[in-house]
Amino acid sequence: MNKTENNENDKSTESQFLFGAGAYDPKPIEPKIYELWEKSGFFNPDNLPGKKTYVVYMPLPNVTGTLHIGHALDNTLPDILIRYYRMKGIKTLWLPGTDHAGIATQYVVEKELKKKGISKFELGREKFVEKIWEWKKEYGNLILEQLKKLGVSADWSRNRFTMDETYAKDVKKAFVHYYKKGWLYQGLRTVNWCPRCGTSLSELELEYKDEETKLWYIKYPSKDSGVVIATTRPETMLGDTAIAVNPKDERFKKLVGKTVTLPIVNREILIIEDEVIDEEFGTGAVKVTPAHDIADFEISERHKLPIIQVIDERGRMTKEAGEYKGLKTIEAREKIIEELIKLNLLIKTERYSHRITICYRCGSIIEPIPSKQWFLKMNELAKKAIKAVRKGKIKIIPKNFEAPYFAWLQTIRDWTVSRQIWWGHQLPAWFCKNNSGKFEVGENKPKKCPFCNQCEMEQSPDVLDTWFSSALWPFAGLSEKDLKNYYPGDLVMNAREILNLWDARMIYSGLEFKKEIPFKNVLIHGTILTKDGKRMSKSLGTGIDPLKYIEQYGADATRFAVIWQANGQDIHWNEAAVVAGRKFTNKIWNAARFVVEKTKNVKINNNNPKVKSEADKKILESLSKIKKDIERNIENFEFSKALHELYDFFWHEFCDIYIETSKKQFENNKEITIETLDYVLKESLKILHPFMPFITEQIYQTFKTKNKQLLLIESW
Repeated sequence: MNKTENNENDKSTESQFLFGAGAYDPKPIEPKIYELWEKSGFFNPDNLPGKKTYVVYMPLPNVTGTLHIGHALDNTLPDILIRYYRMKGIKTLWLPGTDHAGIATQYVVEKELKKKGISKFELGREKFVEKIWEWKKEYGNLILEQLKKLGVSADWSRNRFTMDETYAKDVKKAFVHYYKKGWLYQGLRTVNWCPRCGTSLSELELEYKDEETKLWYIKYPSKDSGVVIATTRPETMLGDTAIAVNPKDERFKKLVGKTVTLPIVNREILIIEDEVIDEEFGTGAVKVTPAHDIADFEISERHKLPIIQVIDERGRMTKEAGEYKGLKTIEAREKIIEELIKLNLLIKTERYSHRITICYRCGSIIEPIPSKQWFLKMNELAKKAIKAVRKGKIKIIPKNFEAPYFAWLQTIRDWTVSRQIWWGHQLPAWFCKNNSGKFEVGENKPKKCPFCNQCEMEQSPDVLDTWFSSALWPFAGLSEKDLKNYYPGDLVMNAREILNLWDARMIYSGLEFKKEIPFKNVLIHGTILTKDGKRMSKSLGTGIDPLKYIEQYGADATRFAVIWQANGQDIHWNEAAVVAGRKFTNKIWNAARFVVEKTKNVKINNNNPKVKSEADKKILESLSKIKKDIERNIENFEFSKALHELYDFFWHEFCDIYIETSKKQFENNKEITIETLDYVLKESLKILHPFMPFITEQIYQTFKTKNKQLLLIESW
């Protein structure tokens, strides 16, 4: 036996060892394959050939996060694109990172400390922030390690954290830039306030919960007869400064300009007209409480009404509430209703269903209150974001999501960017200790106070909204060199909930700071729901842990299930798809085992198989067609359609038909049949790779010769 024959036998033995005797077992294979990819350095586009680039921005998971099925969807679909374009010879960059998630992270660490009997106030700000950094160091990158188990081929060498020193510099620059343009200002306005977290929130950080409550009809008397209003919050009436009606409402024409007496408080308040009033709500006349309703605050600005705060930051009644001072709002409500009954001013009560706003992190009921905050003027920025999409520079896919995008930007309020927490980017605003309210904005602390020339200036205790910093991700996440090579990018993909929270803000931030769009496409995927169509909930036990699927069925089967069901609509999750994915991996494995067995010790023309039979011709034609179809589907973001077609081709046309036919052909056309089997399998592995990367890479390595390399970078 010569040396060549020895080598061929060695390969055959190695192949059989890699395949094993039984069903495909992903557990020992997937970690080794991922390590092989990472060590290769090919996740880094700098190590790839070509000049064209394809850049995807990872939706930043919170450092508090662990992998859930939504993350699996968020990251599997972009990985298809990254792997596909990498194989097409394009320098692909998938930029990974984590978000510091101000409120969420502070809340988690507070809870951990509470278990040990420690309060953040006992520690003080500096020590508490140190504790968060310790927590972040231990747990903050957990989700990224979990993403690797899923097969995510991001460039981990470029991993960024939104509190990194270089990232923080860009955040400060952005704040100073907006301030110098006159777009960033400090003002007293009614904001959404979370009493539990002790901070303001923007309207996009609110969640809504259906509540069964009551609608109380209360009479505000006057010398004539008075006006009846309806409210779900009687406790706020102590801060009323007007009654408002719609100017088109003929019922109240004669009363406009007159006054009524505010019950209990006995203060005279004016009846005014305003076009925002809904004539259909209650009686058509509504109470105006500027301190405790954002819409009412805007009415007060138009009509120059006073603002009387009767609820404080803890959700308790203030001294302006008189005898109710110190009570919780619900306690004050009960006592006020009792008093109205005594005064014979409670006309009637109705059962009423409505949606209340809650904090998106802790679930506490939001309490609108007046607060001195920093606001970003949105008018000009919104125009930029609208224009970019209207002009087609950025595509939102599917197109129907343009409507909510435009609707939000066209009616946008100034953005409350300050937060009253300790974890985050502290505002670069420096205050004079000796002149109350005097401040200077700058990236660095002034060496000398410009107001008193004596004090050491103090930095604002507020931090920036997490979304302010994450809005800079497409460029703040890149080095100066990378900005030249990889900005703007091509794609950001996420669920619809963050279209306006994040995508819109990245768009206008890129246009403002880099003078060009940050990416070309925003791809909105569906939401994964329970099988019966409800939102998943960890507390209700209806959440899905993809890591359990990976452990039980393998990453490829888990990816298969996610892609299979991701047809653009919301997904009613069905675990049967994971089982189907597992069966498909076995089908691929068994088909490969068959081909390897038949091709061992045979010299094969890999690139141009001869055609002898009709079966050979048909399978090669089908292969050519499916390859073009998959290319088109991937480039059109139709991933589920691509996988369905690929599944049908491989399972039915290749395995069920051609492999079975080949068994009969071996007698007459063994050499040609073997070439066709080998060629179709290898080409199938290439087009399967973006979808099911682990098993395809493992099989491909059994064919490895001097001319072969990783399937990861094999030519498509």
